[in-house]
Amino acid sequence: MVQRQTQDQRKYRTSVIIVGTGFSGLGMAIRLKQAGISDFIVLEKSADLGGTWRDNTYPGCACDVPSLMYSFSFEQNPSWSRMFARQGEISDYLQHCADKYGVRDHIHYGVEFTGAEYDEDANTWTVSTADGTEYVGRALVSGVGALHIPSYPELPGVEGFEGEVFHSAEWNHDFDLAGKRVAVIGTGASAIQFVPRIAKEVAQLHLFQRTPPWIQPKPDRPIPESVQRLFRNVPLVQRAARAALYWTLEARYFAVFNRRLGKFAEQLSKRYIRKAVKDPKVRAAVTPDYAMGCKRILLSSDYYPALNRTNVDLVTSGVAEVRSRSVVTGDGEEREVDAIIYGTGFHVTDAFDHLSIVGRDGRKLQDAWRNGMEAYLGMTVSGFPNLFFLLGPNTGLGHNSVVFMIESQINYVLSCLRPICRDEIGQIDVRKSVQDAFNAEIQAELADEVWSAGGCRSWYLDENGVNRTIWPGFTWKYWQRTRKADLADYETTAGQSR
Repeated sequence: MVQRQTQDQRKYRTSVIIVGTGFSGLGMAIRLKQAGISDFIVLEKSADLGGTWRDNTYPGCACDVPSLMYSFSFEQNPSWSRMFARQGEISDYLQHCADKYGVRDHIHYGVEFTGAEYDEDANTWTVSTADGTEYVGRALVSGVGALHIPSYPELPGVEGFEGEVFHSAEWNHDFDLAGKRVAVIGTGASAIQFVPRIAKEVAQLHLFQRTPPWIQPKPDRPIPESVQRLFRNVPLVQRAARAALYWTLEARYFAVFNRRLGKFAEQLSKRYIRKAVKDPKVRAAVTPDYAMGCKRILLSSDYYPALNRTNVDLVTSGVAEVRSRSVVTGDGEEREVDAIIYGTGFHVTDAFDHLSIVGRDGRKLQDAWRNGMEAYLGMTVSGFPNLFFLLGPNTGLGHNSVVFMIESQINYVLSCLRPICRDEIGQIDVRKSVQDAFNAEIQAELADEVWSAGGCRSWYLDENGVNRTIWPGFTWKYWQRTRKADLADYETTAGQSR
């Protein structure tokens, strides 16, 4: 059965509870179904599926990973219309996957995950939700990702602002920007996509930059119908193209994170700035003074040209104060604005701080991660049996498709879930020594790369300056290590059927 509702109408029992319906959550649900495991429930806080690609609908929203690599390997899309797919197309792809593989009926919508507690005697997780409904399962899989809780800067006086205020991840499409004076706070991945779009509409755009990102031209163009037709009729051709693209992106690792080779990539980006930005002062302001790869490298071919517009003003002095109808900059200049738009990204290294997750012996996840979040292979945490994180600590990427990492993790987690669902194993808990050794290895590798360079400030790093986000190596090496779980790495107990 997909779900078994107890006499208490606010409690459900199942084998596996999955949280989230982005690539991670949907992919896990699909692979469970393919493995013949149908006793699972997927919790989704919103009224529809899609995760990041449902939430982010700002103008110009698109992927910065080539389309051919931004799909499941088992469900490649031959009909991508562009080299870099846009938000609506990716959202439609996820809807298609949910329908084709029959997982939509497993999703409980409008259910916000607030925490979970492990019962060691029963070998079950009890998941709590915002409306009080409880879900009890043998295993819990977190597919919530990190890019879903908007981050807001502290701007003095913003609560008294009488204009419109919203974050790029919560775009207000009802507010007409035409002819308005707009302050955009932040110049990250979202901002460089929506700034060129809204700059054409607004009367004046005040763009507040704290740290300039490294930006490279985006080689985006339509994919001809003839190519799409070839992919549909001869899938092997698309698979070959995807494989070639994978290895091309994998080679970017050298240019992105190697401190020596990265110097060459920096020079190419600086040449791009000199060519694209007309004003010497603006050119100097958007040229980073830190090593490439320290922060996320962005792709755009229209952001720098947008800064040349007469109605766009780059502000680097920061925000000193927000008044009822204006923003006062750090150098004391008052600028009247009708709206403030945050392009300030998301909570990443502290993405789980708001959740109450309690493992063995009453230990809280926040306590386990007091000195920084870490997990074995980014998926399992000692003291929290039968709990699995998809896109957990140190499994993010800066050079290839994160969907590849997600699939590697799903296959690994599935190898753990099979014996749990068959009741051959009661609980599976990674050994502390194994987790510690893995993370010591990861941090040693990270210390030899760009993040150890002086002056590196990034959302990749936690409050102690430790990189808890990025995988420090080739993705094929991660795939190699996660093809199947080695139960010797775990403490296990027998299931009741044994």
